[in-house]
Amino acid sequence: MKVDILTLDGKKDGKIELPNIFETEIKKDVIHKAYINLESHGFQKHSTKPTAGQDVVADSNDPPTGRGIARIARMKGGGGGRQGQAGEVASIRGGRQAHPPKAEKVIYKKINKKENKLALCSAISATKSKELVLQRGHKIDEINSFPIIVSDEIESVTQTSKMIKILEDLKLIQDVKRLENRKKRSGKVALRGRTKKTGKSALFVLGNAKNVKNACGAIPGVDACSAKDLSVLDLAPGSDLIRLTIFSKKAIEEISKIKSRHLELMVTLN
Repeated sequence: MKVDILTLDGKKDGKIELPNIFETEIKKDVIHKAYINLESHGFQKHSTKPTAGQDVVADSNDPPTGRGIARIARMKGGGGGRQGQAGEVASIRGGRQAHPPKAEKVIYKKINKKENKLALCSAISATKSKELVLQRGHKIDEINSFPIIVSDEIESVTQTSKMIKILEDLKLIQDVKRLENRKKRSGKVALRGRTKKTGKSALFVLGNAKNVKNACGAIPGVDACSAKDLSVLDLAPGSDLIRLTIFSKKAIEEISKIKSRHLELMVTLN
């Protein structure tokens, strides 16, 4: 399958043959599973202080009842203060938590390497479907050719003003402006100062994204990543297919190098 290569002005500059990965069957369930598993790799562990509520001197059998009857632990000492008050155990004021969260709890989910690679190949393949891109909510009425591939000149762009001009010429600016009129959120998040959610717009997949990352930093929703670091997390945020993606010519060459002994089984060749 051949698609057009666009210049930074939005004009056609020849064609390129897409690698076999773009013929992978689109499997939404596999992409969803990979996203959920990969997202867990960024979770932060939570726990309480191990001795919280127990840094006191208290005894539950002083004086002893002589009948083997349990009593809530009482504070030792004299001279007032907390003397004689319940302490150290759960369900009392200033005591320990009954079942506290623990840092050793396993919250890192694993996924099979083949399954993860299939999800990535499937997500890359989905970028050629205009229907799926529209279904996600992107505004791409003036764009007809998918996937969108541009010349390697884009990798040398360092200024935000030039990046905005490129988005206008590629007819992607309408999707960026879509994020400007998002409704403010209400409820508990508003009380905590999180009334705005930026959202996601175009993703630039390049051979080397170092320069373009800086240029995109001030443009809401626009991101850039190198092809070797490409992940399902980038292509399908929230596990929803599929993000508006723009590839450079070098990125396509890098993607074509994805090899696996089982890739032939995962990809449906024409």
